[in-house]
Amino acid sequence: MPSPKVSRTLPPGLERLHLAWDLLVIVLVMANLALLLFDSLFLLPPLNDAFAALAPGLHATYDRYVHDNFIAIDLAFVAVFVLDVLLGWAAAIAERRYHRWFFYPFVHWYDVLGCIPLSGFRLLRVLRVFSLLFRLQRLGLIDVRRWQLYAIYAKYYDILMEELSDRVAIRLLGNMQEQIRSGDSLSTRVIDRVVMPRKQQLVQEITTRLEEMAGSAYERNRDDAMRYVSALVGRTVADSQEMRRLRRLPMGELVSRGMESSLAELACRLVNEAMAGLRSPEFKALLERLTESGFDTWVQVDKHTDRVTEQVLVDMLELVKEQIAVKQWRRRYD
Repeated sequence: MPSPKVSRTLPPGLERLHLAWDLLVIVLVMANLALLLFDSLFLLPPLNDAFAALAPGLHATYDRYVHDNFIAIDLAFVAVFVLDVLLGWAAAIAERRYHRWFFYPFVHWYDVLGCIPLSGFRLLRVLRVFSLLFRLQRLGLIDVRRWQLYAIYAKYYDILMEELSDRVAIRLLGNMQEQIRSGDSLSTRVIDRVVMPRKQQLVQEITTRLEEMAGSAYERNRDDAMRYVSALVGRTVADSQEMRRLRRLPMGELVSRGMESSLAELACRLVNEAMAGLRSPEFKALLERLTESGFDTWVQVDKHTDRVTEQVLVDMLELVKEQIAVKQWRRRYD
């Protein structure tokens, strides 16, 4: 279980001491970087000669007291930087800032490597500039997010990450398309591994949906259905030759209208009873058998079905690739 992060509010005195230490480290980092740069330039003969010609006294003093003792002076800076790393590590452990106590030197690797007093590692102290900016940002002395340089960095970082992620996604989708084209029957695998293990659940779901659809559709259109059935009975009776003969008899017209009304009422009642029977267990069992039979027919796969399925998937992936290829950053930064 990861250790929870603990939010600690430092006492005012300790907070001021923390602020003073951070400011001291910031000043020392700037001084050390300036010294490294100046001493590197001091080793270049043209610049060294120019410095000696312009300020011979200062040149001699720097050469005697600073350049000749550069390693000792650098070790003094290194001692402070090592102390800063150890104090920061201890503070991270006390505040439970990371998942494990030993994560701090890995997260702040540039600070750790910059403490090594070798010429190659001294250059890594330039990376302390980022640590310096982070400290100033944390102390609230600066807000790098308002800097024009940060805006430029954020813009091109956003563009770079979008381009990289788009190319990776397009490559992956292209590989998927090739696998679909070159693989065995995809439809058969989908049906055997995905559809058939869930056959009963799918049949139950389809049956329930059909039952609900039929019942709700009839409830919404019941009056229209009754009018249609009545009109259909009326047309059927009107076209019947037997009813025409009956109307020629005395009282035949009255009898035919009565029969037509009775037949229409009977037909409407039959339809109503039939639709009410859709909710019966018998109808549901019949519908399940019909659905299962149709389901088995639907999942039958042949070469044509497999080609259609593969082509649909390939085309869908192609559409996704086209959407990913759209450079969204142009819309944001134009």
